[in-house]
Amino acid sequence: MTVQSRQAIGRAVRRAKRWLLPVPVEPDWRKILQFDRARWSGMREAARHGPTVLIATSTGGHRALTSVESLLAVALTLRGADVHFLLCDGALPACMQATIRQFRDQSEFVRHGPARSLCDDCFAIGYATYRPLGLPIHRYSRLVTRAERRMADELSGSVPLSSIGDFRLDGLAVGEHALAGALRYFARGDLADEPDAEPVLRRYLRASLLTTYAVRRLLGRFKFDCACFNHGIYVPQGLIGEVARQRGVRVVNWNPAYRKRCFIFSHGDTYHHTLMSEPTSAWENMEWSPELEREVMDYLKSRWQGTRDWIWFHEKPEEDLATIARESGIDFSKPCIGMLTNVMWDAQLHYPANAFPNMLEWVLQTIRYFEKRPDLQLIIRVHPAEIRGTIPSRQPIMGEISKVFPKLPENVFVIPPERPVSTYAVMLQCDSVIIYGTKTGVELTSFGIPVIVAGEAWIRNKGVTMDAQTAEEYFRLLDRLPLCQKMDEATARRARMYAYHFFFRRMIPLSMMQPVSGVPPYRLQVSSLDDMMPGRDLGLDVICRGVLEGSAFIYPAESRAGVAGE
Repeated sequence: MTVQSRQAIGRAVRRAKRWLLPVPVEPDWRKILQFDRARWSGMREAARHGPTVLIATSTGGHRALTSVESLLAVALTLRGADVHFLLCDGALPACMQATIRQFRDQSEFVRHGPARSLCDDCFAIGYATYRPLGLPIHRYSRLVTRAERRMADELSGSVPLSSIGDFRLDGLAVGEHALAGALRYFARGDLADEPDAEPVLRRYLRASLLTTYAVRRLLGRFKFDCACFNHGIYVPQGLIGEVARQRGVRVVNWNPAYRKRCFIFSHGDTYHHTLMSEPTSAWENMEWSPELEREVMDYLKSRWQGTRDWIWFHEKPEEDLATIARESGIDFSKPCIGMLTNVMWDAQLHYPANAFPNMLEWVLQTIRYFEKRPDLQLIIRVHPAEIRGTIPSRQPIMGEISKVFPKLPENVFVIPPERPVSTYAVMLQCDSVIIYGTKTGVELTSFGIPVIVAGEAWIRNKGVTMDAQTAEEYFRLLDRLPLCQKMDEATARRARMYAYHFFFRRMIPLSMMQPVSGVPPYRLQVSSLDDMMPGRDLGLDVICRGVLEGSAFIYPAESRAGVAGE
């Protein structure tokens, strides 16, 4: 027996013992069901012949996911669905649980991936959370054959490095999600300056291939009506979606939303894609009223301090324009054009409507343009999430700008991510604002600020912004600046209608998700099965109907405007 074999057996024994030990989990379904055990068993048995739903969590140690997806599993079972789980048990050589900041010695991840430091606890937490429910739990390691592991090894090692991002397996965009996963691991928008870029990217490609093989086999064994899981991108979630769509299995993806207690669900693909392609008929014909307008504008103003959100970046942002002008050198009496960046590594997917190949190219070409427009001031607000997000960026946009512009043009000003300046206070002083992929376009248009879209922002295609499909079209739009006027009232009202739809209808509230400090920013708070039965929580009903029937994930907020707690 080789040393490597003995080490592998030792790890397997330790892992098996770890799985059998009690693991502190949240939510604790054993405790929640202690007085409902017989009732739950009966409901579970009655649902065995109902519509089949795969809750494909995969990364069980991601506590922000298991609380929501275990809730969905219980709620769907109570509504007659036959629910299964999918968990990774250490079979993948890379995944979205791993980030570069978790490894002091990068050679450990290059050689072993997450196996030695993350996998045991990750599976143990997910397994301990789901096991008390008594629902089927499928494991990646039992879904991939030795021959498939060899194929994954050979393919991941033979695809040319420059071709990995475009690599497809039987029509599936395996390489795109592998690249997105590697960029997320490095927290960068590209891999140009990473010495370990190639082995890490190939590790993510191998994980993508193994995920593809595993999900193919699982969907071949069971006829699932729907696969419901988080994110919809990266590794392994992006590949689960790719295989499910190819096999004709309905896909539902979800993410935490911005408002407290709220979540975004989407059909068919990640919301990064579907929010741009959603038909305007979903919201433009709603009966608009002064009450709804007041409600959405009050909420948008609250976002300046984040008092009603569980995602915000500055506790007390500076809103005094005189102070901002003095510290930044901006002259607000002259025409100003705002520019809002987003985090370079985040959701690096292919968007055919983008006017530029990536955000950095957009930023650099825009600065070059304004260098020749001394009549205008360009104010670049770097997204605070670069340093205050869950995964801080290791490729700051200011560093990339300084490589090309060691000295910025005199009419270009950058507000760095660490500055506690109110983005809204600055942008509302601008003649217009240009964006790439930020949701802030939804908010600014509601205040009547004209917005030019060059990338995958969700406000695109809503009939309220100037959307550039090509670089040429983008620069033609810039040639029209300054506009010297706000949006007309009809267009601004349309923008506010979409903002209401986006923040109050697409963001579905779940009353049992209690906001807490820390990560994740919520905790499931239920005491019995009664809390999750049909009719008890409208948001949960909307979500379950969407999963089971394919109905729209739209919360009827307009019919409940002013209801306490919503």
